[in-house]
Amino acid sequence: MIADSRVVAKGAGMRRDWWVPVVCGAIILTIGIGARQSFGIFQKPIAADLQVGRELWSFGNALSMLLMGVLAPFAGGVERRFGPVKTVAAGGVLYVAGMVMIGLATEGVLLTLGNAITGVGMAAAGFGPILAVINRAAPPDKRSLALGITTAGGSFGQFAIVPFASILLDRFNNWHTTMLILTAVSLVMIPLALGLRETRPAPAAAGGPAPQGLRDALNEAFATRGFWLLTIGFFVCGFHVSFVGLHLPAYISDKSVGMTLLGREISPIELGGWAIALVGLFNVAGAILWGWLGGRHRRKDMLALLYFLRALSFIAFLALPLSAGSVLLFAATLGFLWLGTVPLTSGLVAFMFGPVHMSMLYGVVFFSHQVGSFLGGWGGGRLYDLQGNYDLMWWISVGLGLLAAAINWPIREVPVARLAARPA
Repeated sequence: MIADSRVVAKGAGMRRDWWVPVVCGAIILTIGIGARQSFGIFQKPIAADLQVGRELWSFGNALSMLLMGVLAPFAGGVERRFGPVKTVAAGGVLYVAGMVMIGLATEGVLLTLGNAITGVGMAAAGFGPILAVINRAAPPDKRSLALGITTAGGSFGQFAIVPFASILLDRFNNWHTTMLILTAVSLVMIPLALGLRETRPAPAAAGGPAPQGLRDALNEAFATRGFWLLTIGFFVCGFHVSFVGLHLPAYISDKSVGMTLLGREISPIELGGWAIALVGLFNVAGAILWGWLGGRHRRKDMLALLYFLRALSFIAFLALPLSAGSVLLFAATLGFLWLGTVPLTSGLVAFMFGPVHMSMLYGVVFFSHQVGSFLGGWGGGRLYDLQGNYDLMWWISVGLGLLAAAINWPIREVPVARLAARPA
C-alpha cells in the first residue's frame, strides 16, 4: 500500500467527522454534475426549437467547460482564502442563476451566456474545492477511498438526474420547462455547502518554517515533469467525457436505435438518456473501485490502465453491430472508466505536493481537463455539422486514449524534495 501519511502535516485539517464533508460534497456533485450531464438530451430539441445547427448548444456547453477550467485554479485560491463554505455556496448561487437563464432563453446569446455562468458556478462548487476539503479532512488511510466516494456522487447524479430529465422532456415535450425543473432541484446545492465547514490549522509558530506561498507552490509544480504529464493526460479525460456525455444521446437518436422493455417502447432519445444514466450508475462503483485501487497501487499505473481500457471500449463499440444491447454494454463498460480518473489524479497531486495548495494545483490540472472538454463538446458538434456524422470523433477518442495511457506511465510517483526531506 502507498502510504500518504508521511507527506501530510500532522493533524492538518483532519477531523473525526470526516464523513460529513464526504456526504455533503457527494450530494452537491450529484446535483451539479448530474444536471450538467443531462444537457446531451437537449441537443436535438434546442436545435429544432431555435432552428440552428448542433454547434450552438455544443459551443455553449464547451464554453462552460472551458470557463470551469480557466477559473478552477483561481477558485482554489479563493477556497484557501475564504474557506470552502463561502466558495461553494457562491458557486451554487451562480450555477442556479445560469440555469435560470438557459431555461428562459429563446435565442443563442442568452443560451450561451447562461452556459457560461453555470461554468463559473461549477468552478467554485465543483471537484477542486470539494475534493480539497475531503483531502484535508479524511485520515490518510481513508483518503483515497473518501475521494472515490465523493467523486461517485457526480456519477450517481448522472444515474438519478439524466433519466429524470429525459422523462420530463418526453412528458412535457418542452425543453424550457424541463430545464427550469432541474434549476429548482439545483437550489439544494447552496445550503449543503455548510457541511464543508472545517477548522483551519493554527498558523506556524514564530521562528518556525514559513508556510509555502502560492507562487512557490506553482513554481515547484511547474518544475516537476510528472505534473505536466499528469496535466496533459487529464486533457484526454475531459475530451472523452464531454464528447460522450453531450453527443452520445444524439448519436443514438440519429441511428434510430430504440428498444422495447416489458411491452413499453423506449424511443431513441430516451434510450440515449438511459445510456448516460447507465454510465453514471456503473461509475458509482467505478470511482470507488479506482479510488480504492489508488490506495493500494501506484496511481499513475492505474491511470495508464484506465485510459488504455477506455480506448479498447471505444474500439469495441465501433466494431460491434449497433443495437440497444451494444449501446447499453458500452455505457456500462465506460461507466467503470468514467470519472475514476478524478480520485487518482487529485490523490496524485496531493501525494506529490502535499495538501496545503492541493485545491489550486488540482485546479491547474483540471484546466487541462476542461480544455479537452471544450474541444470534445464543441468539436463533436462542429464536425457533425460539417460531415453529418460522428465517425471521425470516435476514432480521435481512441487515439487520445492510447496517448493518455502512454503519457501517464512514466510519471515518477514520489513526493517532491520539500516533502521528502521532512522528518517522519
